[in-house]
Amino acid sequence: MTGVEGANADSETRELYSRLLDAWNKRNAREYALQFASDATLIGFDGTEVNGQLEIGAHLTEIFTHHQTPRYIAIVREVRTLTPDAILLRANAGLVPAGKDDIDPALNAIQTLVAVRKSAAWKTSLFQNTPAAFHMRPELGKQLTEELRAALRDSVRHE
Repeated sequence: MTGVEGANADSETRELYSRLLDAWNKRNAREYALQFASDATLIGFDGTEVNGQLEIGAHLTEIFTHHQTPRYIAIVREVRTLTPDAILLRANAGLVPAGKDDIDPALNAIQTLVAVRKSAAWKTSLFQNTPAAFHMRPELGKQLTEELRAALRDSVRHE
């Protein structure tokens, strides 16, 4: 992959991740599912594993129907090319509960997205959302919360 192709793939992967979180924040299960490859895997915050674009859409429809979901604020930490057709994105995310204006530190997460090129488009092959519990290292949890709060303040300024 050339430097230009790599930069485009990096940018397209960041956009893919952004569209995924935007669809969540808009509570749009269809748009969320469309960010995934047909054979993708989603691993949720509670460890639930969902396989396939159709099942991911159905799973999110169920969540959005029965829960008032919080909105994501995220910080992309790394985008790494694995092969010309596969990219790893690592991020930290916080969630702002409905009706609130601050992140709930108990919901902070480490997110991993593996994007694959399908024809000319990048799609999510794997998305894993792991609690950022930082057992026995509470200072890391506090640091992450402050970074996410800064990202939240920045996003409010740009709205």
